[in-house]
Amino acid sequence: MSATTHDLPEQGVAAAVRSYIGRTRGGDVGALPAVLSLIVLAAVFTVLRPSTFTNAFNFSNLLHQGAAVIVIAMGLVFVLLLGEIDLSAGFTAGTSAAVMGVVLTNHGWPWYASVLACILTGAVIGTCIGALVARLGIPSFVVTLAAFLGLQGVLLKLVGEGGTVPIRNDILLAINNDNMPVWAGWVLWAVVVGGFAVLSVRRAIRRRSHGLQAEDLSLVVAKSLVLAVLLGAATYFLSIERSRNPEVSSIKGVPQVVLVLLVLLVVLSFVLSRTSFGRHVYAVGGNAEAARRAGINVRRVKLICFVIGSSLAAIGGILIASRNNSISPNTGAADTLLYAVGAAVIGGTSLFGGKGRVLDAILGGLVIAVIINGMGLLNKPSSTVYMVTGFVLLVAASVDALSRRRAASTGNV
Repeated sequence: MSATTHDLPEQGVAAAVRSYIGRTRGGDVGALPAVLSLIVLAAVFTVLRPSTFTNAFNFSNLLHQGAAVIVIAMGLVFVLLLGEIDLSAGFTAGTSAAVMGVVLTNHGWPWYASVLACILTGAVIGTCIGALVARLGIPSFVVTLAAFLGLQGVLLKLVGEGGTVPIRNDILLAINNDNMPVWAGWVLWAVVVGGFAVLSVRRAIRRRSHGLQAEDLSLVVAKSLVLAVLLGAATYFLSIERSRNPEVSSIKGVPQVVLVLLVLLVVLSFVLSRTSFGRHVYAVGGNAEAARRAGINVRRVKLICFVIGSSLAAIGGILIASRNNSISPNTGAADTLLYAVGAAVIGGTSLFGGKGRVLDAILGGLVIAVIINGMGLLNKPSSTVYMVTGFVLLVAASVDALSRRRAASTGNV
């Protein structure tokens, strides 16, 4: 006899906590290390620099600083889910941004056409890389290392040795520098919290209608309340006046770049979790040969993932150019790639493929941003920043390896 909705218990708060603890013990740690790292780092820097690290201006600055790395890391999540790597993402961002700057500033293109040229440049680069990896079977490490070197040369050719291409368009400059009106930030908060609650309820109803275990209303309410409190506190903090001379120039409100991150998070998360393509990505990353035998076009999945990764790198290049007001030969330099890969891995995306979420890029990106920002406030040299970031990345990779071993031993793979 088939199960009915009455035969399956609803998952309440207590059951959800027990289930999460069980999954963690079984090796599925998810984003827990990133969350714990974020809490510990924030606590340490708050104690060491209570007057500067915790003020509203620095909180906003964290989001501006980390936005480009987060977006590039979102693209790398798709590549890492396949068990591949893209070492060219940083210079893909720089080269694509340089194309945007050249056609915008030197040729007078409108901003929207320039942005389109930037994203198309990223897509073309991703197509070339994906074709070489998927069609010819060249290891992604080799292909993207070659692209890393080649694109660095293209960037120098476009910008010139020691030169810069200024960005003078107000709309582009506002993306990663300006803030929303205070009321718009609260509207965004209401939309995010309300949307999460509605989608959670709909998902629970749909699962019950198919005779599957579903979340209890109490669990949905609890999750929604936690999200509302966390985002509400952040919105309130960002709505505080943070200008030293508010009579001359007022600075308050949620940064506009937050809207860009939220839109990308929702769209890309939907692609990975609610589409057949997303399921194919996880399948290929878990076992490419098994996926091929199941009828999945592995080559096409790999090609599309590299295109997505490079296109998002191009968007990251737009955010870098917006923040710096220009493009230079250092736009998207090696640091950008290392921080983006670190963000994805620290956030919980597995280097072995088959495990990860777009949200991991945001969590890991915030960890990276907190390290860089906090060390800067402590006047630590770049050498210390690199060592601390490398240590955190090594710990995250170790946790990933150990969790996979634990999952294999408990049969949760």
